[in-house]
Amino acid sequence: MTQRTKWVISLATSLLFCMAFSWTQVFAAGLLTPKDGSLPALAIRDHTVKVVVEDGYAITSVEQVFHNPHDRDLEAVYSCPVPEHAAVAEFTMWINGKPVTGEVFEKKEARRIYEEEKAAGRDAGLTEKDHYKTFDISVSPVRAGQDTRIRLVYLQPAHVDTGIGRYVYPLEDGGVDEEKLAFWTANDEITGHFRFDMRIRSSYPVDAVRLPNHPGAQINRDANGDWVIHLSNNAGASATHAKPQNPDLAPIPRSAPPSAQSDATPTAQTVGDGRASASFRLDQDIVLYWRHQEGLPGSVEMVAHKEAGSDRGTFMLTLTPGDDLQPITGGRDWIFVLDISGSMRGKYATLTDGVQRALKKMRPDDRFRIVLFNDEAHELTSGFVTANEHNVSTWCDKVAQVTPSSSTNLFAGLKMGLRGLDADRTGAIVLVTDGVANVGETAQRKFIQLLEKRDIRLFTFIMGNSANVPLLEAITKASNGFALSISNADDIVGKLLLAMDKVSHEALHGVKLDIEGIKVADLTPRTIGSLYRGQQLVIFGHYWKAGETTVRLSGKVAGESKTYQTRFNFPSASALNPEIERLWAYATIEDMQAEIEDFGEAADLKQGITDVALEYSLVTDYTSMLVMSEEQFTQRGVQRRNRTRRELETTAQAQRAVQPAKSTRVDSSKPMFTSPRPSFGGGGGALDLWYGLLLAPLAALRLTGQNKNRHRS
Repeated sequence: MTQRTKWVISLATSLLFCMAFSWTQVFAAGLLTPKDGSLPALAIRDHTVKVVVEDGYAITSVEQVFHNPHDRDLEAVYSCPVPEHAAVAEFTMWINGKPVTGEVFEKKEARRIYEEEKAAGRDAGLTEKDHYKTFDISVSPVRAGQDTRIRLVYLQPAHVDTGIGRYVYPLEDGGVDEEKLAFWTANDEITGHFRFDMRIRSSYPVDAVRLPNHPGAQINRDANGDWVIHLSNNAGASATHAKPQNPDLAPIPRSAPPSAQSDATPTAQTVGDGRASASFRLDQDIVLYWRHQEGLPGSVEMVAHKEAGSDRGTFMLTLTPGDDLQPITGGRDWIFVLDISGSMRGKYATLTDGVQRALKKMRPDDRFRIVLFNDEAHELTSGFVTANEHNVSTWCDKVAQVTPSSSTNLFAGLKMGLRGLDADRTGAIVLVTDGVANVGETAQRKFIQLLEKRDIRLFTFIMGNSANVPLLEAITKASNGFALSISNADDIVGKLLLAMDKVSHEALHGVKLDIEGIKVADLTPRTIGSLYRGQQLVIFGHYWKAGETTVRLSGKVAGESKTYQTRFNFPSASALNPEIERLWAYATIEDMQAEIEDFGEAADLKQGITDVALEYSLVTDYTSMLVMSEEQFTQRGVQRRNRTRRELETTAQAQRAVQPAKSTRVDSSKPMFTSPRPSFGGGGGALDLWYGLLLAPLAALRLTGQNKNRHRS
């Protein structure tokens, strides 16, 4: 690792590490009750989460039981953060003891029917999406003195970055919806059972799994080599029947940070089945990492769904490039654009400490600027400042004197950060924000136009679950940078070292993917942009017929053209992954939604999103999922499309579950990439430091028989 790479990593890590671990105000998923107190609070009795990660995507099932301790029927409204790029596939409600799966309607129609069913006193449930912020689930009635049970299932891609996979079960609400916060209070306490079970199925060897903020989690391997993770508040509750293969296998001995420990002192009580249980709060994300074995090949994976006899199939291609992007040499200018709006209160003292330590690690010939923004922007530094001892001391003092307040004028902050760039030096902007653009210019297209005027990379660190992820990802992509979402429960140092490792290496820009030999269409994303070290490229699309195909990945590295190529067959039939259809549909919807954010709500785009969502039964800004009794579905003449689709998906999931994880690699005979993929321990640089600081405890999870888990392809 060069000295320059070391200070770049140290600069960003010191600054952002201190910010992330100092969060003090936490909003959580939970039942919502009006603040005027006109309705008594309901209780969350049970909360059960089941997750399966396989074939490049994750399936999350959440079951909840609401209890009404009062003498009258009440409506329950449950709100939870929207996971990134997650598509709701199922909303089920138990009516008269039987599960009834919901169907998707246009949003206004779904709300109208729900209100009619509620007014008639009949059981009904509704799942709506509040743009990028939350899924809001309404249930009526929760009968007096009784329980109501619901289930929500969502799908999302599960990417691996530089050999590290990450899954987040989001529970912390970012607290950015001021209107909602002004009206509601949330009951986030589970009075009965909380249980989280996750299974990781991978044909590539996974040598370690970690939950950084849940040291009590049980982590095991089963006979098929799947990783099985269990977390529960019930004393004596066990995971699945999976047993450790090695007596040294144990949960990772790392304590949660103080912010997590503050709510981690449970109170024992007895639940309905007589087992001891501790109350559990839905105010901390569950973040899980898994680490692939070093030295795995760069590869192309494909998962497809094409029913026998059908002309059209759906596919998901995952490209994991080899490690051939070289480290960058030469100096850089860094502009830090920091959010100091009111939501940063309680965090700023540690931010200033991070700035001081970061600046003191810079070399005298390096330069920096610091821009702060709330409802307006101002620069602490008058242009670029060399990092000599006097300047570092002076600007550290000035940063420490700032008091966070007011709203968030993100546009003003970025605009000021772009001023005075030196064309003769390489520069980059590090944007750190935990909120949304709510004053000044807020139109996404204006942000993109601002960045298109400058040849500079924007690297965005998105803090919290309710930040405007669509906006921040769009503007970052427009600059050919990358955005990184950070949970309060993440291993912040590790994630930021991972990000800065990308910044310190060359990138493949202007990326294009060409598929020749068979007909393909409806590819998403339509514009790829750039690929950084360790990043995967995931492409969804449709194909017709079958046969051998040439797949070509091209772009430019440091201005020089670069092309990778392979050949493989698209299958004539494939029935084990029907979920791919919904994943394609939701990725397509996100593309259309991005156009709306850029150019306004055009009628054809709105209708396009609605049509795709209705066809594939997805919850969007324009569609909702409604549950009512089977009799009412029949009486209203509702076609049970989603119930049929869910039956197909659950049947395929059951078939996959009884088989060992299969390889989806398709370029084994003609590899697209000649070098192994990057990994935290195999490529040097920042990730070696991450391993030394944070992942060394995972050595306890290495299995002595790793040769039994060699890649099956």
